[in-house]
Amino acid sequence: MNQHVSWAEAGAAETRGGDVVRIVDLKRQFGGTAAVDGISLSVRKGEILGIIGRSGAGKSTLIRCLNGLERPDEGQIFVEGREITGLGERDLQPLRRRIGMIFQHFNLLSAKTVEENVALPLKIEGRSKAERLARAAELLDLVGLADKARAYPASLSGGQKQRVGIARALAARPALLLSDEATSALDPETTRSILSLLKDINQRLGLTILLITHEMEVIRTVADRVAVIDAGKIVEEGQVWSVFADPQADVTRSLLAGIRPQLPEAIAARLGKAGREAILRVDVAGEAARRPLLQELATAIPGRFRLVHGGIDHIQGEPVGTLFVGVQTTDGRVAEIIDFLNARDTRVEVLGHVSDDV
Repeated sequence: MNQHVSWAEAGAAETRGGDVVRIVDLKRQFGGTAAVDGISLSVRKGEILGIIGRSGAGKSTLIRCLNGLERPDEGQIFVEGREITGLGERDLQPLRRRIGMIFQHFNLLSAKTVEENVALPLKIEGRSKAERLARAAELLDLVGLADKARAYPASLSGGQKQRVGIARALAARPALLLSDEATSALDPETTRSILSLLKDINQRLGLTILLITHEMEVIRTVADRVAVIDAGKIVEEGQVWSVFADPQADVTRSLLAGIRPQLPEAIAARLGKAGREAILRVDVAGEAARRPLLQELATAIPGRFRLVHGGIDHIQGEPVGTLFVGVQTTDGRVAEIIDFLNARDTRVEVLGHVSDDV
């Protein structure tokens, strides 16, 4: 039986409605350091899963284990229902045709034209020149570069180079697209256009994408689900809006600090243990963020309180926000206000007190 056909046809049947990738208790050490330390994770068919962590957290090692460039010390990796960790180099070749890869620094061949770069995986497969060029033209049209087919990479912008990289990754019609920090070398505007392209490809082709990044803004923009990795372990996992609304791990809260509302530094610097106004942080999501929470509070508990700072964002169609509320301590109703807010599915934290207006 032709090995390539068995991966593409039988694998697609096994994953229909299920997992394209399943990782079970994966471990990989370098010397005495555990780069991947017991990770278990699934990537569902048709979803975009974001894996985020700081530099050195183990993201790159994990993705290299997935495409067979690293051998794990322990654990299992299933791709389209097949266990791959014991495969030799020859048997890994059909697997790699099922996995497309886009890179941070594009990895284009400078001596080849754009269409030749895109068609290269098909040339390696032994496809005819007519088939290669037809597929390259189709993909360049998909990524908006139909007019650049005969250009060379040196004449392209960074965003155009990454679009070529995406087209090349799709050439062999993969079941899974791996994106390793694909937007890290791009400016913010170009990053947004590339993320929009990935989301469009995901929706139009039903392509499963595993996205490695250290930027929460990337996760917020494009991912369906997020897994946070720290010191080789998955420390938090869930729907993107849910994790953003109520992060549990310290590393997640740290990664979110740049894009969630934060108490202004001028106010934070003046917080103390006592004062005539308590500053509350109120995290809201879902139904709690849709209701007129402060209006309800003012009706139920008359007294002096005010909105100091904050805002509401929408992630995956769900409202998620943080409000900083100042409550007068002289009324003696701070605990009552906190109980009222907690009863409405918010998360409330007393950050401290200030002595005068801020």
